Amino acid sequence: MEKLRLSLSFFALAVAASLALSCGANSDPSSERQLLSVSLSPPTADAQDYPDGQVQFIATGNYNTAPYTVTPLPAGWGTCYQDASTNAISVTRTGLAQCASGAVGTYTVWANDPRFPLGANCLAMTVCGGGCFVAGTAQLTCP
Repeated sequence: MEKLRLSLSFFALAVAASLALSCGANSDPSSERQLLSVSLSPPTADAQDYPDGQVQFIATGNYNTAPYTVTPLPAGWGTCYQDASTNAISVTRTGLAQCASGAVGTYTVWANDPRFPLGANCLAMTVCGGGCFVAGTAQLTCP
């Protein structure tokens, strides 16, 4: 009888612990909110048309739950040229982009999901910000 009581007590404890852990696992409502897309504004820009050649890009996030749109979206920012990383464009953590001296051509400015730092737990992220994360892109033309 004592053995049965001990077994039942152990079972009850295991069930209680399991329930406590599972209840806390998804209790955060923000864990269900998902970023569906990121868009950048302006979608295209010519540095010659902006004061000092500095273009302020703004990221907008579109989510599956309210608020559906977040502008500005805090984002990770980067630049590339023909799927290769480039230093011809600099972009700040707030999305202010500028062509480097001597840069000529059209470059990609990208912003990605702000919850993940560059490359974190990502084996397939492309140089231009795509792959593992939701990302948006815009084009910047340098004189």
